[in-house]
Amino acid sequence: MSVLVGYDTKLIVQGVGTAGAFHAQQMIEYGTQVVAGVKPGKGGSKVAGLEQLPIYDTVAETVARHGANTSVIYVPPPGAADAILEAAAAGIRVVIAITEGIPARDMIKVKYVLDKDYPEVVLIGPNCPGVITPGQCKVGIMPGYIHKPGGVGVVSRSGTLTYEVVHQLTTLGLGQSTAIGIGGDPVKGTDFIDALAWFAEDPGTSSIFMIGEIGGDSEERAAQFIKDNVKKPVAAFIGGQTAPPGKRMGHAGAIISGGKGAAADKIAALKDAGIAVAPTPAEMGTTLAKLLS
Repeated sequence: MSVLVGYDTKLIVQGVGTAGAFHAQQMIEYGTQVVAGVKPGKGGSKVAGLEQLPIYDTVAETVARHGANTSVIYVPPPGAADAILEAAAAGIRVVIAITEGIPARDMIKVKYVLDKDYPEVVLIGPNCPGVITPGQCKVGIMPGYIHKPGGVGVVSRSGTLTYEVVHQLTTLGLGQSTAIGIGGDPVKGTDFIDALAWFAEDPGTSSIFMIGEIGGDSEERAAQFIKDNVKKPVAAFIGGQTAPPGKRMGHAGAIISGGKGAAADKIAALKDAGIAVAPTPAEMGTTLAKLLS
């Protein structure tokens, strides 16, 4: 089984520029069913190295012609919010926004419109590495070779730590059902609770690893959700434990402010929910392995 993406994913790439074209090729080589690209005003053109990929002016054309159901967005920040809403309006049901630097004001509008007019649309990101169901489908920028099919569902705010935990799990022989990078921006689509609910219901997911960061209260809310609703084994790690209070560390959402968002509070909430917390990044994989043994 899989969550969000799999064999039935028909993917389009919105924004087939340098980065979009490079990663489109990587996704195709992994085995993802990439059916088209979208470049407004460039419909019918060819992209160097991707001559086999049809290019259209609009997302609606890709849905009508190819039955596209998923989009990955590499559109630059000024146009990325409009690209998300265009995909939703065209009937795309899973939108994965890789773009970094989308203004928070734009994302507030996106969230409002999606919640009001397109509640069935799942938005992952922005500023995220994407989603991968190992052996089936890769959507985004994560290195496919470190993943292995298996039963661990991974959800993370950090792209780099996603790669690290996946590599550790694979080395330990623990494959992944699906890995979801939700991104670290303060205004985004999917949050921990959404992904945890999917993994809790997925028969192909037998355990879960969650990677959080300082800032906000998403991890505390996720801990309560796990305590109340998730029966599968869960391990976690919180990044940013050595960050000085009030200093933004990397992600736009990774800042401790107003007395909330400290690593110690998050770790305490996770432990209170019965979640095994890795003390260091190097021990993420072994923490889950010990829990499962």
